[in-house]
Amino acid sequence: MAYVISEDCVACGTCIDECPQGAISEGAQYSINPDLCIDCGSCASVCPSEAIHEG
Repeated sequence: MAYVISEDCVACGTCIDECPQGAISEGAQYSINPDLCIDCGSCASVCPSEAIHEG
């Protein structure tokens, strides 16, 4: 199951460089493309606001 980014996201950009698949999109609140996410958890492990969780 792909990871998701909750409303707790502060759009700091820390997660983007950690994603090996390029599945994270920028915006007012970032989002993860479930078709590209490989469920590795790299993004969740670096998120300072703990906004990324398994969906």
